[in-house]
Amino acid sequence: MKRVAITGAGGQIAYSLIFRIANGELFGANQEVALQLLEVPDAIASLKGLVMELEDCAFPLLKEVKIGSDPEEMFAGANAVFLVGAKPRGPGMERKDLLADNGKIFIAQGKALNRCAAKDVRVLVVGNPCNTNCLIAMHHAPNIAKDQFFAMTRLDQNRAVSQLAKRAGCDVQSVSNVVIWGNHSSTQMPDFEHAKVRGKSASEVIGDMRWLQTEFITGVQKRGAEVIAARGKSSAASAANAALDAMRSVFHPTRSGDWFSMAISAQGNPYGIDERLVFSFPCTSKGKGDIEMVKGLHLTPFLQEKLALTQKELLEELEMIAPLLRG
Repeated sequence: MKRVAITGAGGQIAYSLIFRIANGELFGANQEVALQLLEVPDAIASLKGLVMELEDCAFPLLKEVKIGSDPEEMFAGANAVFLVGAKPRGPGMERKDLLADNGKIFIAQGKALNRCAAKDVRVLVVGNPCNTNCLIAMHHAPNIAKDQFFAMTRLDQNRAVSQLAKRAGCDVQSVSNVVIWGNHSSTQMPDFEHAKVRGKSASEVIGDMRWLQTEFITGVQKRGAEVIAARGKSSAASAANAALDAMRSVFHPTRSGDWFSMAISAQGNPYGIDERLVFSFPCTSKGKGDIEMVKGLHLTPFLQEKLALTQKELLEELEMIAPLLRG
């Protein structure tokens, strides 16, 4: 049985995620699962209602559900962990204050993972700012290898795929090799230069470099804000779907010739990115829980300029959280 822990379990993203995992969409139709759902004490009552709904679904693969507010109890023996819960940025809040507040959460969760999770645990940080939250949790879980931690840029990848498919007039399944470089923020770089449509260069198929270098990039970068403006709330179902996609990419083999985007430790990268960062790169997986960075991609001056901008933002975040990485 696989144990899956989810934080922020009473939130909208987790609500969209939990039932799909219980239905076998993460590990497959033959793998039994146990859910361990973490929330703040004030939200535990609502989780009891969620457990009732899970029971009423009668999922054959769901063998156990635990709820609680103690991270050590909820992370005990976990094989896959979704760190969804994070403090959102409030009106007038400075980024350094957001990082400091979230730092407290992810320090505690990193330490709990270090003490209680299964040795083979894989941790996906969804809560924003996810790259730097991941870095904090990773730092405070020294007994867990850095390559077992990831931060989610899959929603950005999915958005980029959708935009390219729409522009090219094709199905999303015809789009491959999309890379999101850098931070999950408005500085991220959705890479059209390596993307393919029906196996051919996306740039050549679309044939509109001005659109690719401007509207496509900003459209992906600002999509989250557009969703909030239209819906009145941040992305929930699409974020949950992306979290499921991201973790599935870790546990299932990557299609030959393709890759996926994931923010990982930058150690050993060949692209000139500061190795202290958690940075989104193209990755592949053999399906056994380990992922590999795709190396050897050519970076044009245009791409290098964009990567420098998103790295600059992550280095600024790193400086802001430096006190949280001591000890």
